[in-house]
Amino acid sequence: MALQPTSDHNPSLKADYASPTENHKFEHPLKALPTPFSTADKTAYLSALRSEVTHLQKEMNTFLTAKMEEDKAISVQRTGVIDDKQEEENYGEEVVEDEN
Repeated sequence: MALQPTSDHNPSLKADYASPTENHKFEHPLKALPTPFSTADKTAYLSALRSEVTHLQKEMNTFLTAKMEEDKAISVQRTGVIDDKQEEENYGEEVVEDEN
């Protein structure tokens, strides 16, 4: 895979969330590589991209955690209890990592 710099393109990092009840778009603009670009330019671009990916992951995790809490609140309103089995089915089993 090669980087293809273009002067008329404004790159961005994008992710889409879609559910039966809601759609949400995440987007982070990136600086375009200058034309022509040097190794230092490419290194700086990739460093910025890595940083934006990390930022996007955090933003998405925050959003998804809020969605899970909303789902849990709706479930409690309907049934009066938290359905652990349904949560596992929807989100997977919680895995607690050992810090040893």
